[in-house]
Amino acid sequence: MRLIGACSDALVPGLTRRLLLAVLATLAPAVAASPAGAAGHSAHPSVTARPNVGIVNIYTTLGYQHGLAAGTGMVISRSGEVLTNNHVINGATKFKVVDVTTHHRYTATVVGYSVSRDIALLQLAHASGLRTVKRGGAISLHVGMRIVARGNAQGRGGPPKTARGRIIALHQQIVAKDEAGDPETLNNMIATDAPVVPGYSGGPLENGQNRVLGIVTAGSTTSSFRRGFAIPLRQALQIARRIESGKPNAIVHIGPTAFLGVRLANVADEAKIASVLQGKPADLAGLAAGDVITSLNGTTISSRTDLRQAVLQLVPGKAVPIGWTDTSDVAQTGTITPISGPPQ
Repeated sequence: MRLIGACSDALVPGLTRRLLLAVLATLAPAVAASPAGAAGHSAHPSVTARPNVGIVNIYTTLGYQHGLAAGTGMVISRSGEVLTNNHVINGATKFKVVDVTTHHRYTATVVGYSVSRDIALLQLAHASGLRTVKRGGAISLHVGMRIVARGNAQGRGGPPKTARGRIIALHQQIVAKDEAGDPETLNNMIATDAPVVPGYSGGPLENGQNRVLGIVTAGSTTSSFRRGFAIPLRQALQIARRIESGKPNAIVHIGPTAFLGVRLANVADEAKIASVLQGKPADLAGLAAGDVITSLNGTTISSRTDLRQAVLQLVPGKAVPIGWTDTSDVAQTGTITPISGPPQ
């Protein structure tokens, strides 16, 4: 089955089409369901939350890609922290965030993100006293449970659209591919039959009382059915807390992202340069289109993924060694000083 990203650019004239997440996967066998009589309820009576409270529409400018994109997010603190997917913010040089219930508009900065977990945390500028989404807390999940996904469908804005369905499997593993074809494995996903479409990414997966159970991350479509996939909220919030700690590690990136100023060719098993931005670090270091990067800061580079991971370890403004093979198949070495750029 072919899965498409649950977040994409808005379908408005002049916007560049941008498939943010493509996934190829087969549903694993469903795990044993929780008892139907008890599942879906917490130990305390549920308090119904107003639909759409704490949901924001996210619009990004992709400055180096000359495009625009859109997705969804959830406010998780009164001071304006917003939880969303990493693929929603990938490549963004500018943010516009709209609270769907108050219609207030905000700019935002990236606090941190996890490429491997597909989670990002934004901070809205000059935000205070915001209403947050209502978390599911101790609500247990089970196959057959009714759910609703909400999101900025097709990036058209306004009140979130809804996609209703049921949970069809738990603890799923999917292999996700971004717009460049680079794979990421996402684990412990909630699979549903909710017909999510591009733009839902980062939005809430809720139960019948509008309590958030997960963060919508991907969707599939074939000629006969649709599927939606969500990261469990507890899992997403664990990553958010790591980001809030301000301590980067192998899973989360904190602070400015290093930028080399290259666009790579769509070749998975090498880091071949398709184009170089004039006046940016790679250009100043002497690299050109057609060159293949083979090492960076002492790390051997054998693929696009290797380069992405190596760049995430760099500090903007600090020169590091770089090696490459030029178009004449001659090995070259030099130094490169990355600048601060968009999140990966």
